[in-house]
Amino acid sequence: MYPAEIVLPMKAELTDNGFEELTTADSVDQTLKQEGTTLVVINSVCGCAAGTCRPGVLMAVQNATKRPDRLTTSFAGFDMEAVNQVRKHTLPYPPSSPAIALFKDGQLVSMVERHQIEGRPAQVIAQHLISVFDEHCN
Repeated sequence: MYPAEIVLPMKAELTDNGFEELTTADSVDQTLKQEGTTLVVINSVCGCAAGTCRPGVLMAVQNATKRPDRLTTSFAGFDMEAVNQVRKHTLPYPPSSPAIALFKDGQLVSMVERHQIEGRPAQVIAQHLISVFDEHCN
C-alpha cells in the first residue's frame, strides 16, 4: 500500500475537480447501481497516470458537451477494497491501473486500459473519452 503523503496530492488532482472518491466496496456498488452514467477512474502513482490519464480525463470532462452523471475515482494500491470491487464490475477486462471505465445504468459500456493510455498524449485520451460520452451520456 502506498503512503498517504504520496497518494493524497494525486487523488486531489481529480477530487478537487469534482470527482467523488470511492473507498469501499459498498460505495462502489451503491454508486454503480444508480441510473445514468458513472465514470470511474482507477488512479495510479505511475507516470502515465500523471502525464496523460488524469490530464486527459480532466480535459474530457471540462470540454465535453455531454458528460457522465457521476465522476468517481479510486486509487490503486491505496483504496484496495474499492479498486478490487471496481475490477469485479469491469470483468472480463484484466486488472489495469490507471484505467477509465464508463458505466451506464450499472453496465460497463466503455473501458480504457493502461495499454491504451501509456504513450498516448492527454489530448488523444480526452478526444476518445469525449466520443464515448457523446455516445452514452445525455
